[in-house]
This record gives sequence, structure tokens and C-alpha cells, in this order.
Amino acid sequence: MAGVPFDQRDGVIWMNGEMVPWADAKVHVLTHGLHYASAVFEGERAYGGEIFKLTEHTERLHESARLLGFKIPYTVSEIDDACRKVLTAQGYSDAYVRPIAWRGSEMMGVSAQQNRINLAIAIWEWPSYFDPEQRLKGIRLDIAEYRRPDPRTAPCKSKAAGLYMICTLSKHAAESKGYADALMFDWRGYVAEATGANVFFVKDGVLHTPDPDCFLDGITRRTVIGLARKRGIEVVQRHIQPEEMSSFSECFITGTAAEVTPVSEIGPYSFKPGQISQQLVTDYMEAVQPQPAQVQMAASV
Repeated sequence: MAGVPFDQRDGVIWMNGEMVPWADAKVHVLTHGLHYASAVFEGERAYGGEIFKLTEHTERLHESARLLGFKIPYTVSEIDDACRKVLTAQGYSDAYVRPIAWRGSEMMGVSAQQNRINLAIAIWEWPSYFDPEQRLKGIRLDIAEYRRPDPRTAPCKSKAAGLYMICTLSKHAAESKGYADALMFDWRGYVAEATGANVFFVKDGVLHTPDPDCFLDGITRRTVIGLARKRGIEVVQRHIQPEEMSSFSECFITGTAAEVTPVSEIGPYSFKPGQISQQLVTDYMEAVQPQPAQVQMAASV
């Protein structure tokens, strides 16, 4: 399906409680979510027929909606069940899962108190987010012009569509210069995250990662911190000044799409993917694979 526009793909999309043919899953041009970014979403991956940390993602979807002032009309368990049904209907074992909730078209204007809250779930095959060969060597990141905003100016703990506008701009700018992605600073000038992934650094065997006080504390981020501590690796969450990057030996980014991806360069700073990065790449890929009991249970459903 590579190269096929997303509105022309095959299969079904779960939409407001029903399985809808892919081509028929449409919204009106005057949908509030399109004009005013009143939409929240999740990015999840299925490995071996099981969606990794599905319930955590669904709980965050509900929390994101709450922060945007609306309530999704489906429970966490109902959404989990719908995600699994779409994965089965699509016939995929390894895939990307995208639930999205948004305000509809009943009212058009900044105020939209009476708008219906819609929910859709689409699933498609999506291989490595970055070029596989480059990923093993470490990807190159530009430094973004835009910064993650002050929490007093945006609901930064919500995975909200509008918060990704500056991410798209930053990633496009980076790609136009030959980089794979961009590193963003926060509103105070501290190191924050990449456009769709959290960032980690290594110094003297210790893992350092920015304190997520104005951006998402990613589910993959938390998973990797747990894996590192299980290995006995010290993890320090703190504010990191940009100039500190010259003192770090390794760097990698984490996210559902990015998984664990080593970084070789951020602007003027260079890194070499080393033992800790490689170990956590391996540990993460082992963690996301369904256990034999899970696989057997999925097969019997």
C-alpha cells in the first residue's frame, strides 16, 4: 500500500460504533475539528496481532479529550475492544493504530458546546518510521525554530491535533535540509523533544532525559525508562541546557512510531550509537512482542 493516498486505501474504519468501508469514512468540510483543532488522537502499534499497551493509550485518549473540554462517548474497554476488532478485520499482524476523537459540525465557531463528539479508529501497515539503514547508523536531527509552548498557553499534556502544527513545520524544514527530523527546545530554552518522539542522552553510563513538564510523557518513553532501570542503568529526568549536548556520548529518540531510534547528530552536536542505545533497542523490541500465552489467547478469540 506504500504510495497509495490514505483516502484511497482498502479495508474498514471503525467510526462511531460501526465498521465503515474505508472510502466512506468521511467528515464534512465544516467540521469543528478541522477548523479549530478540537481533536485528540493516539498512535499505537500492533506486534504479532497484539496492540502494545493498548489500554494505556486509550486512557490517555480519554484524558486528552478531558483536557480539551469534551468527553468521548465510549468507555476505555469499548475503545480497546473496537481497536482489536479493526485489527482483526484488517487482517494485519503488525500495524499502526490511529484512534481519533473530534468535535463535529453541529455548530461552527469558536464555541461548540453542542457539537457531537465523534470517534474513529483506523489501522494500516506502517514499517519503520525512519530509513532502516540510516536508523542503525543513527539519524540526523536539525534544531527546530519553533519551541514547545508554556503550559499556560496550551494544554500541553493532551495529545491534541493543534499542538502538532509546529511539529509539522519543524519536520518539513528539517527534511528540506536533508535531516530526518528536528529537535525542539521548550519555551524556556531547555531541550524538549523531537517532533513526534522523546529524547534520551547517555553520559558516563547514565541516561539523561528532559523532564516532561511542558510536553507529553510518552508511553514509549516510560517503557524505555523501565527497561533501563531493569538493566541497572541510572535514569535522570531533568532540565537539559542545549550546550550540554556536547558532553553526551550517545543519543536516541523514543516513540510509538519511532520505537527506539539512535541519533548520530543534532545540529552541531555529534553522537555515536553505543552499547546502551543498542541494548535498549533490543530490549524494547523484545518487550513489544506478544508473550506465547498472549498469542495463544488471541488465536482462540
